[in-house]
Amino acid sequence: MKEKRAKWGLIFCLPFLITFLIFQLYPILYSLYLSFTYQENSRTFVFTGLDNYQDLLHDAVFWKSVANTWKIWLMCFIPQLVSSLLLAVLLTQYRIRRAGFFRAVFYLPNLVTAASVGVLFAALFDWQTGSVNSILQSLGFIEEKVNWMGSPAFAQGITSFIQWWMWFGYSSILLTAGITAISQEIIDASVVDGASNSQRLFRITLPLLKPTMLYVLVTSLIGGMQIFDIPMTLTKGDGEPQKSLMTMVLYLYNMAFKNKDYSYGATISYGLFIIILLFSILFFKVLYGKKEEA
Repeated sequence: MKEKRAKWGLIFCLPFLITFLIFQLYPILYSLYLSFTYQENSRTFVFTGLDNYQDLLHDAVFWKSVANTWKIWLMCFIPQLVSSLLLAVLLTQYRIRRAGFFRAVFYLPNLVTAASVGVLFAALFDWQTGSVNSILQSLGFIEEKVNWMGSPAFAQGITSFIQWWMWFGYSSILLTAGITAISQEIIDASVVDGASNSQRLFRITLPLLKPTMLYVLVTSLIGGMQIFDIPMTLTKGDGEPQKSLMTMVLYLYNMAFKNKDYSYGATISYGLFIIILLFSILFFKVLYGKKEEA
């Protein structure tokens, strides 16, 4: 009977295993192989060892894309964490009425595809016909139309704002779940001991919320390092102005699918993987550097 169950269990797992091997594991391994080759033409690849990775280390555009990606992510994540944490505390500790309604409203932007949001904001901030310039002119804040997407600082700021707007509701739901999971007995004991709301927040809630905050941080890092849709739609893939919106994944896309250099595109993808892996490990070490002794 046990052998029969094991056999049927394996049969039911086969569709997933086959799909995983063909559409996930094989592309990963083949991309790794491509990163060690030189592409002579669309079908001929010559093994060259670490030459592509050496070129990557000296690629100024790649390092600019790394800097751009980090800058956009940090300008998005810091306000995202602060606003989502504030919202989570307000909806739990202060028990605001209709909290579920507010969660749903703030989560709604996350349901819209990033490409659609990018097209929307590209239209809003268009230099000639955008609604933002028209509204600011009608209110008297500006006299002449501003070319928002012509300035690197404004372009990166708009991209970060879009990312924050789309994702802070999702982060607030995760943090709300983390706060709700804190034992009510601990909260009640702190109230009996005379702890104020601020003391409960900084001495109890935030320390116990560290695992959830770490999850939000790592998942945001992974998503932020892979930002592609918004810069792609805002700049039509060229990363302008002054390559300020040339992110790592956009650079990968341009090299692999516009320039048809699949070997170097695969190298960029593994460079991105290494960066995400190293910083994820670093964040784990910083937050959980030393295990508490039992």
